[in-house]
Amino acid sequence: MAKEKGRKLIAQNKKARHDYHILDTYEAGLVLTGTEVKSLRQGRASLADGFVQLDGREAWLYNVHVPEYSQGTWTNHSARRKRKLLLHRVEIDKLEAKSGETGHTIVPLALYFKDGRAKVEIALARGKKEYDKRQTLREKQDQRETDRAISAVRRRQRA
Repeated sequence: MAKEKGRKLIAQNKKARHDYHILDTYEAGLVLTGTEVKSLRQGRASLADGFVQLDGREAWLYNVHVPEYSQGTWTNHSARRKRKLLLHRVEIDKLEAKSGETGHTIVPLALYFKDGRAKVEIALARGKKEYDKRQTLREKQDQRETDRAISAVRRRQRA
């Protein structure tokens, strides 16, 4: 069997980028059971309610939904169990220091396979206020309108 290469995206947390200002991102490995890996290979997972908590100088991923493997037997995993993250000690110390500040949290952004190994992209984030969310949506809409206008001008120039 050939060794996997590249990055295969399994799940993304688009809501996190809407609800939080992303300050810093990290790539972490995951400690998984066999049936979890098989379920992830089928492309089934949800990061919607996920968060990271640091306790005992270890990082743990909570509330990430990896559904039970359909072919699994008594060895199947529970869908929302906590999963250990594999990070360097320096990264954990940085996250611990920064997440202790008021309003900061650690959220998962993406779950993917990188060269055959399950990885999760986590981010140190600060919650947005409601007006920040509206401002972000307004900027996206303005950018979209600008792009449309530019493409319309280019189409007219070609004709």
